[in-house]
Amino acid sequence: MPAGKTDGHSTAAAPAAKNAVPVVLIGPMAVGKSAIGQQLAQHLGCAFVDTDALVVAQHGTIAEIFASRGEHAFRELEARAVAQAIEAAQGSTAVISLGGGAVLDSGTQQLLGRCTVVYLECDAETVAERIARNSGRPLLAGDAMGRWRTLFATRQPVYERLADLVLDVRSGSVPELAHRLEDALEEHAVAKTAAVPTPAATKEVE
Repeated sequence: MPAGKTDGHSTAAAPAAKNAVPVVLIGPMAVGKSAIGQQLAQHLGCAFVDTDALVVAQHGTIAEIFASRGEHAFRELEARAVAQAIEAAQGSTAVISLGGGAVLDSGTQQLLGRCTVVYLECDAETVAERIARNSGRPLLAGDAMGRWRTLFATRQPVYERLADLVLDVRSGSVPELAHRLEDALEEHAVAKTAAVPTPAATKEVE
């Protein structure tokens, strides 16, 4: 996590705007939610919040929480952090990054109805190098890529169901992906303001 963001927040204030809603990034572990989210927030001139970082700042590392209190306790802390971030961002433009499994919580799913949800879509090959570099993820202990594939297969339908937009991150740099997403969000906001329904087939960001 970059210096200056140990509490999960960027230093930029989220500007209030009429009908503004938070942008929430979802997707599997190591897909790049934090990197793309920070870049997008810079483009939009708004706050960035990493909910995993919120949990760490308040309760210790995720690995420590898993070891001392178990996954169930972590999920409860995670759900509270997500609720805190979304509630604080209502009525403003903010970018919020969620942990890979946060979307499994029913309360979180309800809160996401008040946000613009972007699913960062990838495959195992896209994240393999990042996962190999980071062995500190409790859910990926042992056969990291095998565990990743299993978790992704379980969670992918949830990501797809919750998404307002889908950004394929298998190609393109972080700045390029953030620019593409910024353009797609502008189009989505215009369509939403005009009350134009967005067919599922058009969710994919070009």
